[in-house]
Amino acid sequence: MWIQETLRLKARSRGFHLITHEILSGIPDLDEIKVGWMQVFILHTSASLTINENADPDVRIDFETAMNHAVPENLPYVHTCEGPDDMPAHVKASMLGSHVMVPLRHGRPLLGTWQGIYLCEHRNHASSRTVVITVQGETDAG
Repeated sequence: MWIQETLRLKARSRGFHLITHEILSGIPDLDEIKVGWMQVFILHTSASLTINENADPDVRIDFETAMNHAVPENLPYVHTCEGPDDMPAHVKASMLGSHVMVPLRHGRPLLGTWQGIYLCEHRNHASSRTVVITVQGETDAG
């Protein structure tokens, strides 16, 4: 069985945002999957996706701090026509990646106890973001 859904995520401020529940809510037939996988792909070049700690909100703050340290806005970027946060956002998005892949069993993601899916918003004033969720798996019917 294949499922593919396009989901529009609400606009968020710059930072790291847990979106696991939003993603799972966007796939109505997920509970039919006995075993399979789910890919979440973001259709943007200045935001990214990752999987990490889902319990302590301080982790999200520390992620933002570390990424800003690794990719500062004050480098002499050439691509500046969309503002000083744009090129660093592209670099951060390339570092973290445009998709995550999660195994599925019995209609649920096999994430670790403390894992969640993050939208990594790298722009100061971003609009809503779009993701494509693709699921492949076996159902009880075979």
